[in-house]
Amino acid sequence: MAGLAESGSNPDVGLLYDINGLAKDAPHWFDRVMEFVGEYGLLLAMALLILWCWWSVRRRGGDEAAPSVAALVWAPLAAGLAVLVNVPIRGFVRRPRPFVDHQGLDVLVSGKDDFSFVSDHATITMALGVGLFVAHRRFGLAGIGLALLEGFCRVYMGVHYPTDVVGGFALGTAVVLLLSPLATALLTPLMRAVERSPRAGRLIRRRPAAGSDGDALMSGSRPPLGTEERDLAA
Repeated sequence: MAGLAESGSNPDVGLLYDINGLAKDAPHWFDRVMEFVGEYGLLLAMALLILWCWWSVRRRGGDEAAPSVAALVWAPLAAGLAVLVNVPIRGFVRRPRPFVDHQGLDVLVSGKDDFSFVSDHATITMALGVGLFVAHRRFGLAGIGLALLEGFCRVYMGVHYPTDVVGGFALGTAVVLLLSPLATALLTPLMRAVERSPRAGRLIRRRPAAGSDGDALMSGSRPPLGTEERDLAA
């Protein structure tokens, strides 16, 4: 298994050199930007995107608020579970990092001495992106786009083969979708229970302002007697 990409004629290796070769021609500052983006920036952007989606779902409210928030909660849980699943996969495949077997790569990040297949970063970002798609398609498409960019960055940085990234995409997607029915069945009732809470319910949907028409309708209160009499008289 360790020799999955030892030959320079392997298309996986050829694509690695093509993408990583862009780093050699890029200015030094751009490589530093790509290093930050690929290592931390896109993970942070994904977290902010999930928070933005939650805020949008909460403001919109409605009957679908609780299931949507449940899907958003499932996204990071699925990403963490996918990383755990990757631990035995890495130990079984035991694929060295690209720079171990191939010379001339421009490696932007040092200290990567673990195995290469599959990419944790690709796994996490795609799991988050697909989880977002389950909750909200527009935000999910943006999340999947960020995951694809993360995969490109990992190859650009010289720390993963393209197939490491594709494997991470597949693993993250599989964990989210295969376990989504079970996760939804468990998390949605929990989110509905939170929604009914006077205080914690604000995490699921925005409460109408006190004294508003919506507040009166939700509480089931009747209009003042004098107003009702005027209405009947009219």
